[in-house]
Amino acid sequence: MSEQLSIGQVAERTGLSVHALRFYEREGLFANPVRRDAGGRRVFSEDDVDWLTLCTLLRASGMPLPAVRRYTELVREGDGNWRQRIELLRAQEQRVLTQMQQLEKSLDLIRFKLGVYADLMNGETVDNDVMADVSVNKQP
Repeated sequence: MSEQLSIGQVAERTGLSVHALRFYEREGLFANPVRRDAGGRRVFSEDDVDWLTLCTLLRASGMPLPAVRRYTELVREGDGNWRQRIELLRAQEQRVLTQMQQLEKSLDLIRFKLGVYADLMNGETVDNDVMADVSVNKQP
């Protein structure tokens, strides 16, 4: 049998707090039921750690908790629901792509503004339209 990990060890390995792990359990986000030892303490396996890593990556991508829960339910059901899993993941893929596009626009603006401020600090002449934009917010 594989090594049994305590909730503290899993928290350390995943970067999730003990509180978050208990929350994940209450919300039904584990692919397998959380086991307990003879003393009633939660014990986890490497598979649980791998699953938590997947869940935290999905959450970090902005996947809503109900979608993660639904994905978990589909995995628990076993083979045969590939289409539903694909639909969930494709929807999240589209959300991530949209977010990446928005972030790219934000990054472009930030880089532009950095260039404008660098030019101003170097005493270079800046186009009046750009100066109007810069002076709108008199913040540093």
